[in-house]
Amino acid sequence: QVQLVESGGGLVQAGGSLRLSCAASGRTFSSGTMGWFRQAPGKEREFVARITWSGGSTYYADSVKGRFTISRDKAKNTVYLQMNTLQPEDTAIYYCAATRATAWGRLGQYDYWGQGTQVTVSS
Repeated sequence: QVQLVESGGGLVQAGGSLRLSCAASGRTFSSGTMGWFRQAPGKEREFVARITWSGGSTYYADSVKGRFTISRDKAKNTVYLQMNTLQPEDTAIYYCAATRATAWGRLGQYDYWGQGTQVTVSS
């Protein structure tokens, strides 16, 4: 099993920045994919970004491209999501997810999920 714990959420004004962290523990892996998803009130969970663990290949949703950056620290088994120029529409619970396979943006491709961290952007 893999446990994922997110942190770094909070309240920020529009135009501001936040950095989310996702620490993995348990049976961590040397390959696979880690991703970030988000779910706004009344909406379905949607893909935000992902990174392959070994090669560091990244992929972003169009809505965050150029504003968000995903990265990983292998030594710390941690993935980060740097979020800049935040807008009210970015308000959501942000979830970290992982899989031992190479994955893209579909929820069903991910096997492990964190509990989520709230991000609120005020206008």
